Amino acid sequence: MEIRIGVLNTTRELTFESEDKATEVEETIAAALAGTTGYVRLTDSKGAVYIVPTATIAYVELGSEETRRVGFFA
Repeated sequence: MEIRIGVLNTTRELTFESEDKATEVEETIAAALAGTTGYVRLTDSKGAVYIVPTATIAYVELGSEETRRVGFFA
């Protein structure tokens, strides 16, 4: 699943692929925004860790969990 995080005061966004389910990522982000830690911690499909301060999150976009099909369709 593709995750895009928009950061305030920047023209670029943080984009990466994750193996997690959309509901799990949504719960993690919601808990971080409601909590007192001040950051959200996510891991991509290659094992890299992203730590984003919750005060700078403009938006979060979660892509679909469908896998891409390869080949010809009838």
